[in-house]
Amino acid sequence: MADTNGTEFDIVVLGGGSGGYATALRGAQLGLSVALIESGKLGGTCLHNGCIPTKALLHAAEVADTAREGAQFGVHTQLNGIDMAGVNAYKEGVISRLHKGLQGLVKSRKVTLIEGHGRLVGQDTIEVGGQLVKGKNIVLATGSYARSLPGLEIGGRVVTSDQALHLDYVPKSVVVLGGGVIGVEFASVWKSFGADVTVVEGLPHLVPAEDEALSKALERSFRKRGIAFSVGDRFAGVTQDDHGVHVSLESGKTFDAELLLVAVGRGPRTADLGYEQQGITLDRGFVIVDEKLHTGVGNIYAAGDIVPGLQLAHRGFAQGIFVAEQIAGLNPAPIVESGIPRVTYCEPEVASVGVTEAKAKELYGADSVETLEYNLGGNGKSQILGTTGFVKLVRQKDGPVVGVHMIGARVGELIGEGQLIVNWEAYPEDVAALVHAHPTQNEALGEAHLALAGKPLHAHN
Repeated sequence: MADTNGTEFDIVVLGGGSGGYATALRGAQLGLSVALIESGKLGGTCLHNGCIPTKALLHAAEVADTAREGAQFGVHTQLNGIDMAGVNAYKEGVISRLHKGLQGLVKSRKVTLIEGHGRLVGQDTIEVGGQLVKGKNIVLATGSYARSLPGLEIGGRVVTSDQALHLDYVPKSVVVLGGGVIGVEFASVWKSFGADVTVVEGLPHLVPAEDEALSKALERSFRKRGIAFSVGDRFAGVTQDDHGVHVSLESGKTFDAELLLVAVGRGPRTADLGYEQQGITLDRGFVIVDEKLHTGVGNIYAAGDIVPGLQLAHRGFAQGIFVAEQIAGLNPAPIVESGIPRVTYCEPEVASVGVTEAKAKELYGADSVETLEYNLGGNGKSQILGTTGFVKLVRQKDGPVVGVHMIGARVGELIGEGQLIVNWEAYPEDVAALVHAHPTQNEALGEAHLALAGKPLHAHN
């Protein structure tokens, strides 16, 4: 471990995930002395247990589907099976290359990396393995863990995403508890790999945080793919034996499968780290901060999954940059949460930015909101790819576009333009005047804005 006794850093960051390493890199870039404390691997949840490994599995799943469905394009491919050892080797290769790159970046920026379990012991001090590390500013970025429900023990055939990522076989059947992002992504992978999948969600829809139109469309697509789901019925209990799991819901419905994946969200990793003792306010484990991500105690800030809101790597990353700039006195503009893009990478993909139709009506009044859906059926590239879906726009009447919501293959790649439209408060006619390349799926965004601006060219009246 680097000897830091007697050194006072400008910033000491606790946690080396997306929020923590972004703070460290930006802080160092701004000429501040930075110590980064991490007990596991640099990169945190996103790189090792979250976004990167799950997207690698989803890409392998897409390749499996492409092989299985080649005949519809006149190409005689067939799927001979899934080699999970090979899939996992590919996934680990991606992680390893990114991990090495990140380690190199931290080293080249002269960030002092301290390996070990850190604990806040003073308003300017973190203790790591008996060593005290002092900082003029402290940034808490300790991330999240895969949560369970009260009384639901993880073990054996009851797993979280952490264990699911390392399975060396494809289960014959799975019940997925939770129809949010993690649940539907794993459901999608396992279905493509040949498993029987049932998703159980206590709320009335899959991906319940999304606009209802997207939720309903995803449910239609899952039905078509043969992914079963039960919504609006809460989990009651599970038993397991040598043959599998037996899941029961409050209505009395039961499901049998080989595995139960518990995907009920992620909890903040803040227990036993000394936060409360230093006067930091926690609410259900989350660190409460102001719009400048300050905790209200000393010079202590927080970033990433421990801050209430969207648990997304790119949000943590943006917050880390914000905190470093705030400490450096650059006075950055606060991050607008609704302007952060959200993507669910199942098949079909779901992507959104801004507010839902329901939220817009709540904010501006039901009569002051206008929406438009543009069907991908009219989009040449979507026809070529064989995908269905739509772009839904939400705008203030006679005002800017405040929400862009999409479903279809690859729409996660379109959300970049969607976030510019929402964050720059563009009017439909502003976007309608831009020329979109043909044939791309991106054109669907252009066409949707043309229609909303009152000049639909390909829409069926």
